[in-house]
Amino acid sequence: MFRQNARVPIQVPNKGPLIAIVDDDESVRNAIKGLMRSVGFAAEVFSSANEFLQSADLGRAACLVADVHMPIMSGIDLHQNLLVQGNTIPTILITAYPSDNDRARALQAGVLCYLAKPFEEQDLLNCIHDALQIGKAHGSTS
Repeated sequence: MFRQNARVPIQVPNKGPLIAIVDDDESVRNAIKGLMRSVGFAAEVFSSANEFLQSADLGRAACLVADVHMPIMSGIDLHQNLLVQGNTIPTILITAYPSDNDRARALQAGVLCYLAKPFEEQDLLNCIHDALQIGKAHGSTS
């Protein structure tokens, strides 16, 4: 008499631009991902620069949030690697070890924001808003 319905996973389309988060610290990745989703952005996390560079999400990313200090490839090196490939994803760098030299190098390389951990959520959101505006101006966001 009762019909059992099979559970079929429902796929909700990602809404909003994709924010790529690259950090070797899982708790930081997940916290930023949660923040992005809470304000309506799609977000994907990556534990290394290489993982992001090999990802199918590389071409979809409207903004990149990356840690400065990671094993193998730093956030600054990731940004420069993307530029060499012709990929101008607006980039925000975050770091637990801020230095004037890294900040100057990052900003000179075209990084949009350089934030010291712990940072205020609103500071990150302001940087992402600016990044998405730059992306729209260059026609790279959906």
